[in-house]
Amino acid sequence: MAERPDVEELTIEECSSENGVIIIATINRPEKLNALNIDVKEAVKSLCAWAQESDEVLVVVFRGASPLPPPEGKRQKPHSFVAGADVSEFVGKDSVAIRPEFEDNVWEAVWKLRKPTIALIDGYALGGGSELALSCDIRIATNRSMFGTPEINLGLIPGGGGTQRLTWLVGYGKAMEMVMGGEMIDGKEAHRIGLVNHIVEPDELMNKGMEIANNLSSKSPLTIQIAKQAIRAALDNPITDGILLEHNMFVDLFDTKDKEIGVNAFMERGKPEWTGE
Repeated sequence: MAERPDVEELTIEECSSENGVIIIATINRPEKLNALNIDVKEAVKSLCAWAQESDEVLVVVFRGASPLPPPEGKRQKPHSFVAGADVSEFVGKDSVAIRPEFEDNVWEAVWKLRKPTIALIDGYALGGGSELALSCDIRIATNRSMFGTPEINLGLIPGGGGTQRLTWLVGYGKAMEMVMGGEMIDGKEAHRIGLVNHIVEPDELMNKGMEIANNLSSKSPLTIQIAKQAIRAALDNPITDGILLEHNMFVDLFDTKDKEIGVNAFMERGKPEWTGE
């Protein structure tokens, strides 16, 4: 069984919910604006493998560490979810060296996690950080957040799924503008175009995230995973094929214990006690 990662760059908190555990994973490199280096990416991949195998883990929440108090006479660093990949690790690398990192990458590990994921964004979400947020199912941002895909300024394009997931979320035209222009947008604009689900004040971010996480954790974990799979099918299939997949998933759920539990609880006006089966 995969092990829970134990590294300084990724702190993991387990919060008890009614039916299991909500994981809060904090990217912990505030001195580097929580940029994704190799160690962080490997730790997040390990976290996803462990969370998927754990029957206790119901929801995974990602956030960035808050800035540290500045040295005397120095300005405090800005708030950041993840300010991108650690560009220093790109220096001198060619396609042969970089390809393995992107064939087995952190963004796909988060995207493929069958359990619900939430990104809590406070401050910069740029490049690989924006892509980490895009890999999550639900995004909540503060009104001081900034989003962008500035890879074009390095002579690159987004490489962690950004061109694809951004286009699905905000549309062809806006994705073209953001990727080719490399400019940032603020949280208000991100909310307007559908890049984030909610925009809140900074001191409301965790409460809003946990409100949604607790709601998701109260549902049947089996049905939640099937629902996520069905919604994802809309990205990969024409609508006719997607609807057929949905029909089949719906029908198959009639053979589960949780369907019977949920229906009986509704009829009896009680609270379902899910088994995940």
